[in-house]
Amino acid sequence: MGHCSSKEAAVWRCLQRNLLQRRREGSGPMTESTMKNCTMLNCITTSKYNVLTFLPINLFEQFQEVANTYFLFLLILQLIPQISSLSWFTTIVPLALVLSITAVKDATDDYFRHRSDNQVNNRQSRVLIRGSLQNEKWMNVRVGDIIKLENNQFVAADLLLLSSSEPHGLCYIETAELDGETNMKVRQSVSVTSELGDPNNLAQFNGEVVCEPPNNKLDRFRGMLYWREKKYTLTNQNMLLRGCVLRNTEACYGLVIFAGPDTKLMQNSGRTKFKRTSIDRLMNTLVLWIFGFLVCMGIVLAVGNAVWEREVGTLFQHYLPWDPPVDGFLFSAVLTFWSYVIILNTVVPISLYVSVEVIRLGHSYFINWDQLMFCSKCNTAAEARTTTLSEELGQVEYIFSDKTGTLTQNIMSFKKCSINGHSYGEVANPLGPHPKRLDFTPFNLLADPDFCFYDDTLLESVKVGDSHTQEFFRLLSLCHTVMSEEKSEGELVYKAQSPDESALVTAARNFGFVFRSRTLGTITTTEMGRTVTYTLLAILDFNNARKRMSVIVRNPEGRIRLYCKGADTVLLERLRPCKQDLINITSDHLNEYAADGLRTLALAYRDLTEEQWDMWSESHQCADKEEDLLSAAYEQIEQDMTLLGGTAIEDKLQEGVPETIALLSLANIKTWIVTGDKQETAVNIGYSCKMLTDDMTQVFIISGHSVQRVKQELRRAREQMIALSQTKDSEREEVVEGCGEVCFMKFGGAGKQSQCPPSNRMDNISGDFALIINGHSLAHALEADMEEEFITTACACKAVICCRVTPLQKAQVVELVKKYKRAVTLAIGDGANDVSMIKSAHIGVGISGQEGIQAVLASDYSFSQFRFLQRLLLVHGRWSYLRMCRFLCYFFYKNFAFTMVHFWFGFFCGFSAQTVYDQFFITLYNIVYTSLPVLAMGIFDQDVPDQRSLEYPKLYEPGQFNLLFNKKVFFICIAQGIYTSVVLFFVPYAILADASQNNGEPLTDYQTFAVTTATALVIVVSVQISLDTGFWTIFNHVFVWGSLGCYFTIMFAVHSQTLFSSFPNHFHFVGSAQSTLLQPVVWLTIALATVICIVPVLAFRFLKLDLKPQLSDTVRHTQLMCEKKRRPAGGRVASNWRRAGSVSEGRLGARGGSRRSGYAFAHQEGFGELITSGKNMRLSSLALASFASRHSSSWIETLRRKKHAHTPPSTSGECTPALSHSSSVLGCSQEAPIEVETVQESRMIPTTST
Repeated sequence: MGHCSSKEAAVWRCLQRNLLQRRREGSGPMTESTMKNCTMLNCITTSKYNVLTFLPINLFEQFQEVANTYFLFLLILQLIPQISSLSWFTTIVPLALVLSITAVKDATDDYFRHRSDNQVNNRQSRVLIRGSLQNEKWMNVRVGDIIKLENNQFVAADLLLLSSSEPHGLCYIETAELDGETNMKVRQSVSVTSELGDPNNLAQFNGEVVCEPPNNKLDRFRGMLYWREKKYTLTNQNMLLRGCVLRNTEACYGLVIFAGPDTKLMQNSGRTKFKRTSIDRLMNTLVLWIFGFLVCMGIVLAVGNAVWEREVGTLFQHYLPWDPPVDGFLFSAVLTFWSYVIILNTVVPISLYVSVEVIRLGHSYFINWDQLMFCSKCNTAAEARTTTLSEELGQVEYIFSDKTGTLTQNIMSFKKCSINGHSYGEVANPLGPHPKRLDFTPFNLLADPDFCFYDDTLLESVKVGDSHTQEFFRLLSLCHTVMSEEKSEGELVYKAQSPDESALVTAARNFGFVFRSRTLGTITTTEMGRTVTYTLLAILDFNNARKRMSVIVRNPEGRIRLYCKGADTVLLERLRPCKQDLINITSDHLNEYAADGLRTLALAYRDLTEEQWDMWSESHQCADKEEDLLSAAYEQIEQDMTLLGGTAIEDKLQEGVPETIALLSLANIKTWIVTGDKQETAVNIGYSCKMLTDDMTQVFIISGHSVQRVKQELRRAREQMIALSQTKDSEREEVVEGCGEVCFMKFGGAGKQSQCPPSNRMDNISGDFALIINGHSLAHALEADMEEEFITTACACKAVICCRVTPLQKAQVVELVKKYKRAVTLAIGDGANDVSMIKSAHIGVGISGQEGIQAVLASDYSFSQFRFLQRLLLVHGRWSYLRMCRFLCYFFYKNFAFTMVHFWFGFFCGFSAQTVYDQFFITLYNIVYTSLPVLAMGIFDQDVPDQRSLEYPKLYEPGQFNLLFNKKVFFICIAQGIYTSVVLFFVPYAILADASQNNGEPLTDYQTFAVTTATALVIVVSVQISLDTGFWTIFNHVFVWGSLGCYFTIMFAVHSQTLFSSFPNHFHFVGSAQSTLLQPVVWLTIALATVICIVPVLAFRFLKLDLKPQLSDTVRHTQLMCEKKRRPAGGRVASNWRRAGSVSEGRLGARGGSRRSGYAFAHQEGFGELITSGKNMRLSSLALASFASRHSSSWIETLRRKKHAHTPPSTSGECTPALSHSSSVLGCSQEAPIEVETVQESRMIPTTST
């Protein structure tokens, strides 16, 4: 239990646990503070409603929509008989239907949230009550409780680790739910509580914990434990956070510090935001404009009524007096105004919103049913978890992606190495047949059967006893912090703190240098079948500043040797000055590995004399854990080393990641990586997935530690971008001028350009730039006065990587882009640390794999592989946007054509608010006659097939610029609708005024005119939607022609004698349809009106298609021409695209000659000290069994799924950009020409790189 001692800190006290126990027993006095603190339950709630609050809250939310409020207002008006000429049911039925459908959808969504909450809250945990362990639901766990966790159990709340079954209070956890990482992490209890393993001892624990208040910092915890008149510092290494899973540990006990919504997991969840699309916001604006237009029309007609009543209406007062309470022409005008507001309200019918929801629901089902987004390995289908954002998927400009678990599988495999100047692991012929995988079993019975390697020359080198090769693998078998256990003879299980170490030790194992076991002072290996025990003298631990680790061992012959592995940029500086050729060759090899996206380490050794060891050991002991002294001691001994070679490890990307990012880039979608990983790892993945390439003009690194320094680095980066861009533009202009063209420079263009504002110049720069920024620098860049500096620089870059960022910073970056760029953003992640980012973005996507479900629960869409993002956006998103835009354009057109006829009729009926059509036609027009055809178009329409959408990613750009439906397009649609209404009213009016029936009777009656106009309207809008539909299905045919059939069937039925006889007060048009449609002149009138309405549309579209075709038109034309020639259009483009995007064995572009380090190592500081202290020497059989099962089922299975795609390396004379501090050294790259397939000046997909 706890209470707040101040505004700055929360104090969580466990001084008198008997108070809490008595509360559980229901007896004993309780202080007010204790009662308040004990109510801190562990119950979580992610739902929005309950039974009592659902109706009022949901209705309140729905009436925040402008349209719903508008229709409620109209309904109230229609209940006033003096001003309404339409029945109230024409509005209340559709309004109730809309509200009900939305309420049911919201209730269903919230029901699933309730069910998920109940499932979590009702999990069982073992809680210490009255000195014994009892089962208790998670929701009833309170702050101050002591909980027992067993192996493979989820942590129920944020716990302070008190004791563990492992020695020295250690335990191992998996944090996949929090950060998506599946590698083990170690936690340790405070030494004073590590021996409290017995429930009786724990029941007597009465310590006091003072700590920071609840926050969302997953990697930080600060507090103090006061117990037995002493205080002990608490850090994140002592905490088990909710959402973690206990692994490889039989049991542990923890004290609840934060519970329920105060836990770091829930603090990172953030509030659920109601997301609306840009089209929704635009529609709200248009509804207001239309309402203003409606008011203007009402005023015009009301003024006309006042004039008519004063000038003409007074003459009819004797036999047609005003209805009470009308007593004058002004009051009549006021009532007429509201009458026309009701009659003309169909310019925005409520069926529009019903149709929009139905269309979005159909789009979401298409995503759910897409078999090409189904992952058979995970048995997981794509899921649209919301139905309100489908068209927004077609407008994305920025993607913010996590790294671990989203882009990568967090699985490492040993791919290549360089030993004594020889490179191993290369495939001789990437385009030839795939080489045979090596079988290590005959050579080494202890080999891991799942290890994959293909270069047999390395194995032969080991077999023949090459000293350099054997020393190379000896280093890998000794220089690490891996723990090993032999479950049975020859069956080894490695438990590594990082997957990098596991991959390296496994490689050494297979090549004959098997790490078998370790003790506090020894390391035992099997070298080429011979058991060797080394004396472990020291471990020089890894940290992010050193970027290396070393071990000092004594072999059985008594020789002392230091083995070191680390970043090449650091380790090469500490080599002996001899053998410069070997250093250069190895550097070139590591450069090549880095260019292929592999993570590299350099390996070296140094022989030490007894005197050197004794002197250094004494200085090392004097350092006594002081960081500065230890660093100096390490620096002293890690000098004059001899280079052995380097390793290259593949951090396995998810399948199709590079191709997806490249394809999205061609669609003008920028991808940013925002990750909590360190810079080296993130940059390495950036190169692996081809976000970063060696052909980039410049790569900038922002790493300042102050606001001023960060501002300087950002400005310097912008200046260099502008300078490089102007240089490139000048070179291009010189080439053009040399060809005889008019050069831009001749007309002073360069001078004008230099005078442009910085923001304009940044928008128009040319060149491929990348920006890398660290978390501490990003914290300064996100300050209010720095936001614009950062966003201007970052958005001018092709790729942005944010490293070491917190979950809050991830969300802040997204909000920053939304604020300044006003672009649609998409965030994708797989862990709880991505939840804030997912909720902040316009669209949130969760990766549903084996790494937890927190991101999925907070997402709008989910699937199991990052590669499915290209289909979600380029196919489903683009189609949804296209369909919604075409639907809205047609909907507004047909309703203005329908409604504006009433407006023109008002000038010929004395402004009496008389409708042109009968009320049944008015009611059924949007519900029956025209609803299904436009729904079919909105759900099924396509401009090009899905394959073409992927082959021509430029087709995606209209959605980003909002070209298909905007204010201009809206005005064009209503202008067409008004034009159609003019034709539909005045053409029949003019013709029927002088027309007569076959028997000589005139056709000038109101009923004939109404039937003729209504029939012409239905036919015209049906022909129009036939022209608008680009992809015909059986549903389109049935709905279009079926709606026409329904119109004539219902019209003849409504005008029949039967219904008139039964309901004479409701069916006034008896016999009108039969008598009118039998007249040839009526059909000629309808045909003429249809031609006048449709021919201008056809002419305009043909001219536009010929003079200014859209890209989709060109693609369709190309497809038709290719089909006529019986040549498959997509095969060559697609195959060339795959070759251009392949990353397994080839590269995009050429590799330059400048140096780029591929160093990346996921190891963490502290494991060296842990081993040398002997704290983790004992492993339980349960822990080993658990680790073995996980090791074999995930790591090795993923190795088998490797995609073998090869690309021949290209060559050029380009220079590679070097990563530098703050702003990198200017690159000297020159863009290589790329052949592209073009269709009428539209650049498509790169096919070959020369």
